Amino acid sequence: MASTTVNPTRMELTRLKRKLVTARRGHKLLKDKRDELMRQFLGEVRNNKELREKVEKGIAASNKNFALARSGMSDEAVRVAFMSPKQEVVLSTATRNVMSVEVPVYTYTTRTSDPNDIYSYGYAFTSSDLDDAVTSLAELLPDMLRLAESEKTCQLLAAEIEKTRRRVNALEHVMIPEMEADIRYISMKLDESERSSQTRLMKVKDMMLEDAHHYKEKAEKEYA
Repeated sequence: MASTTVNPTRMELTRLKRKLVTARRGHKLLKDKRDELMRQFLGEVRNNKELREKVEKGIAASNKNFALARSGMSDEAVRVAFMSPKQEVVLSTATRNVMSVEVPVYTYTTRTSDPNDIYSYGYAFTSSDLDDAVTSLAELLPDMLRLAESEKTCQLLAAEIEKTRRRVNALEHVMIPEMEADIRYISMKLDESERSSQTRLMKVKDMMLEDAHHYKEKAEKEYA
């Protein structure tokens, strides 16, 4: 339905036609962006599923080793073993652009490069199960960071997909149909105005011809 406030002039018609061309081009670009975002999102979801299964499996194995270690050690010995950590992890964050969406990238560094610094205790009063639990968690840290990165990426992509989808729907079902209706309305009004002008011109022409014809007849009678 055409807007009641539209001004039916040729200038407005030209403006609306240009605006419609831009809207259709934007609609196509947004649809392409939405489709590519969906492709990226589905790939990230698959990656997220694999990482989650791997991390959950690793955590379960580590918890099993911790349970075995606690069964052979006293609670006090376990607390003392982790009282003074030797290693330190520093987390850094950055971003990368995925279809105009800034998604996080997590990296980490350790205070020292010695792999044995993950053990904050001596080996005399601890069990090998505790060593296995600490080792498995240390090896799992990169996958846990990748999982956190993937989780946040999925959230951001899903939000961008929803925003893009709303824009596509607004253009496709609201803005473009309204502009098309306004263009039809203005074209109809201009056609009506043109037909009215032609009718008036024809009437004026007929009146002028009639006046000229009567004037000719009158002149002939006077000369007769």
